[in-house]
Amino acid sequence: MDDFTFNTTPSIRLKRGGAAALGEMLDGMPFAAQSRGVLFVTDPGILKLGLADAAMASLKASGFEVTLFDKVEADPRAETVLEAVDIAKAAGCACIVGFGGGSSMDVAKVVALLCASDQPLDAVYGVNQAKGTRLPLVLVPTTAGTGSEVTAVSILTTGTEEKKGVVSPIILPDVALLDPDLTIGLPPHITAATGVDAMVHAIEAYTSRSANNNPVSRMLARQALQLLGANIREAVTNGGNAEARGNMLLGSMLAGQAFANSPVAAVHALAYPVGSLFHVPHGLSNALVLAEVMRFNAPECGPAYAELAPHVFPDIAVDRSSQAITADFIDRLAGLNRDLGLEPGLGQVGITASDIPKLASDAMNQTRLLVNNPREVREEDAVRIYEASL
Repeated sequence: MDDFTFNTTPSIRLKRGGAAALGEMLDGMPFAAQSRGVLFVTDPGILKLGLADAAMASLKASGFEVTLFDKVEADPRAETVLEAVDIAKAAGCACIVGFGGGSSMDVAKVVALLCASDQPLDAVYGVNQAKGTRLPLVLVPTTAGTGSEVTAVSILTTGTEEKKGVVSPIILPDVALLDPDLTIGLPPHITAATGVDAMVHAIEAYTSRSANNNPVSRMLARQALQLLGANIREAVTNGGNAEARGNMLLGSMLAGQAFANSPVAAVHALAYPVGSLFHVPHGLSNALVLAEVMRFNAPECGPAYAELAPHVFPDIAVDRSSQAITADFIDRLAGLNRDLGLEPGLGQVGITASDIPKLASDAMNQTRLLVNNPREVREEDAVRIYEASL
């Protein structure tokens, strides 16, 4: 067996209504004996929906001094992180809470890091460039998709619209709180896109060419796909089903654990420019290129795709060649996107053939991800994948 390292969030708590007891949870953390200052990182949409009300009320009832930072945007910018750091330092915050989707959690991770480090933001981009320590960090996801609550990754958009990652086990949170009730009001389209995003995480983790692709990640990826495949339709069509919502949240977390240790690849590399240049939500960006990237990869990892197929679609016929199973699997995933109401192609989000050269060029900058892909992706390959995804 090959050597590997597996890191994850040390404390994971799944509890319906758990956000309303967030103050009690933080009260038991070591920092609380010395300081009561907490920076609460979220976005305007979360506040407008009232999803954060119970959590913030709980913190205040437990005697914490809460400083609210609610300026997180989709594809968060580096400037947003730096503004939050300044606010946290000025308020003397000793703990960071990230509450929301992947963007809020990603911002919270880097804020916790920079508040306790003398490194500038530009110095921590890349793999294991972050040094030292961070402030105590608690992450509370409100979507079932990113898995950011258990990943050592934060993705930020720089001033050039290029996405860069901070990748380090230092930014794994102390606690991930999974409260299914927070996802019950999620609109069907967002539920669908984030759910497919989690499935992409599991698929890419399972087939990653990373030297750290390991049996723990592969086990988690299979379990994640079972939960996600069995519950995504119900969660989209009957969003009040708490059991389905909880299973989606757990599946997303398991997929996050998988890809945090066996990193994602070309689906994400090609999705990032779609998000950055056309402001398409990350989960939808992944969904739009998933099928064609898998078709491109199939000659190299068809047997692995065939192994995953029955975990998502238990009724898929497995008494045939791996090539046939894989082709059926990819077609069914594309069909699932359509059934869930997701856009059928890049053209539906405003992308035209003339945009493809720029998308392909930008995708080639995602070397951190492309190196993990089962099949080498050249720029001309990226062009063909985008063209087939229109």
